[in-house]
Amino acid sequence: MHYDIHGLTAPDAPTILLSSGLGGSGAYWTPQIAALAERFRVITYDHRGCGRTGGTVPEEGGIAAMADDVLEIVAALKLEKFHFMGHALGGLIGLDLALRRPDLIDRLILVNAWSKADPHSGRCFDVRLELLNRSGVEAFVKAQPLFLYPGWWMSENAERLAADDAHGLAHFQGRENVSRRIAALRAFDVDARLAEIGAETLVVASRDDLLVPYTRSLRLAEGLPRATLSLTDSGAHAVNIVYPQPFNRNILDFLAPAG
Repeated sequence: MHYDIHGLTAPDAPTILLSSGLGGSGAYWTPQIAALAERFRVITYDHRGCGRTGGTVPEEGGIAAMADDVLEIVAALKLEKFHFMGHALGGLIGLDLALRRPDLIDRLILVNAWSKADPHSGRCFDVRLELLNRSGVEAFVKAQPLFLYPGWWMSENAERLAADDAHGLAHFQGRENVSRRIAALRAFDVDARLAEIGAETLVVASRDDLLVPYTRSLRLAEGLPRATLSLTDSGAHAVNIVYPQPFNRNILDFLAPAG
């Protein structure tokens, strides 16, 4: 597993581990790094099958196998307790870890995540796979921003999106890896077990998220015993990129020491 450490470097420094969504790149969290690095040792990583980690996503194992990859990083760094922030798929990894290794998770942050996939999200996954399998990688990559950002933001950031398209094409994770990662998203279901998660949790959601209905975050906030809901009207699926400053303030406030 390829990971990077930002900010504080002392082994006993307060630590937060960040896990991205379907794209699987640690660079997804770039708008958060500087703000978090002032107070934390920040760990980002590329998921298996993605970026510098590379390799093949296992056919079996689903989200639990992806959480095992995080545990590999945890063992390498000898982490005993850390905060965890996950976006979408990364949030599912956080939920799995919180259930299987509650001793490790201090505070949990779930960004546009879910305990069980919504039928609407399934429709979006179907469309993305159809694009990939019938129209090719370029169509799949070019469609990705439609599921991530508001239309106005895409209009204002056309040059950035063009650069992202080029990078996505050059570093595409492969049809098989994408298909297996989407299959893991579909199969994940811990809805009946939310009450078992004792970590203090911040649930972040956007009402205008096209990919994941915000009602899935309402369900998380309802089912998790120690959850706080942060619901915004705008920002879409990648709210941490669209509105980085208020997002970062929200995260830092949540992670502030009690008292």
